[in-house]
Amino acid sequence: MSKSFLELGLSESLLKTLSDLKIVEPTEIQQKAIPMLLTKLDDFVGIAKTGTGKTAAFGLPLLQLIDVENDDVQAIILTPTRELGHQVFDNLKEFAKQSPEISIASVCGGIPIKPQIERLSQTTHIVVATPGRLMDLMKRNSVNIKNTKYLVLDEADEMVSALKDGLDSIVAELPKQRRTILFSATLSGAIKQLVQNYMSKHVIQVSVDMETVGHRGIDHQYVVVEPIEKLNVLMHFLNSKEGQRGIIFCKTKAAVNKLAKNLVINKFSSGALHGSLTQGIRDRVMEQFRAGHINILVATDLAARGIDVKDVSFVVNYHLPDVYETYVHRSGRTARAGAKGFALTVIQEDEAFEIPDFEDELGIEFKEYIKPNSQSIEENNGVLWAKQIFKTKPNHDLSLEFKNNIKTIFHHLTKDELIEKMLANYVLQNTSLNPTKEHTQRKKKRK
Repeated sequence: MSKSFLELGLSESLLKTLSDLKIVEPTEIQQKAIPMLLTKLDDFVGIAKTGTGKTAAFGLPLLQLIDVENDDVQAIILTPTRELGHQVFDNLKEFAKQSPEISIASVCGGIPIKPQIERLSQTTHIVVATPGRLMDLMKRNSVNIKNTKYLVLDEADEMVSALKDGLDSIVAELPKQRRTILFSATLSGAIKQLVQNYMSKHVIQVSVDMETVGHRGIDHQYVVVEPIEKLNVLMHFLNSKEGQRGIIFCKTKAAVNKLAKNLVINKFSSGALHGSLTQGIRDRVMEQFRAGHINILVATDLAARGIDVKDVSFVVNYHLPDVYETYVHRSGRTARAGAKGFALTVIQEDEAFEIPDFEDELGIEFKEYIKPNSQSIEENNGVLWAKQIFKTKPNHDLSLEFKNNIKTIFHHLTKDELIEKMLANYVLQNTSLNPTKEHTQRKKKRK
């Protein structure tokens, strides 16, 4: 039976804030985590899929536990990416609206450090940080965490690589009598190692049923393609989702750049997001995506952490993830806040055997997406060709004489006649839509 926020033990000020924000019913992870964090003193591990309200699950009790009479940094929240750090910071500021005396600072990388140093010179109760930037500030003696009571590791499974070298340095500065709170989408071997290395023997662990909640509302499908047809199949799928918002995941930054460039060439409303881009560019791309100015985001796994956009209709795995946990994070970008979602995985023939393993491990069922035939793909490419023409900006540098000569050739044609001739010319250049050309090419090969 679902509990209300009132039953979870939250203060009146936090309940008022939640009411103002129209957050009425706690999610399962919030129901399980909040009472434990408020009433127990042990270290805590929470396992729940991205998008299930983990920030509120640790943020609300943390705000209630802060002693505003104490000017020390009382809580450190570490996130794997700047985007997630900014999102957590924004959420905490929203939750703390009724408690302006609680001071929260964001010190993530990718932006100038001097303003952050100045900010930390003032009273700060909670610091939201990326590991690298926090270590930099510690080296400069710009932040004192020696009296910190709470260490929160958010999305810890994505932070393992970043923490490998840095967490020892950070933990060494923290008091031994602290409380460590870890949240993750999965309980992988790396997470178990983190728990063993940095948490006490008495750890409270709660989890949300990944099968019933983690994938609820998501239609998981896969399509088997040849490498040469991969981009065309993707563009056919994207055209079928025109006007909807989606995220395409690639394994590497180079793959993100290449795919994003191809989508732009074909006039898809898209943008790229990966760790090598400057923070300014990443912020601009994310703002365009949130505002609906671009519909498709092409991203690496780590860069996509912190994307909290409720109306993402679909997710595409342009490359099959190496680990099951990554699939959970990717698919978790859609079907948020109770909405329905679609997750398409594009694979090659030699990867098809891995699909049953993903089904068994994650407790989900994949359906096979019907791949469009060659004619359908060619017709779709024709539509993309027409969009390229439609969206091409006029070239005002061309000479008037040249333009008039072209107009003279076409001036007697109606609009329909011009379109018919353009289509006929396009078909002549495309084998699948031009049986005569295909027949001629086969005849040449036989010779």
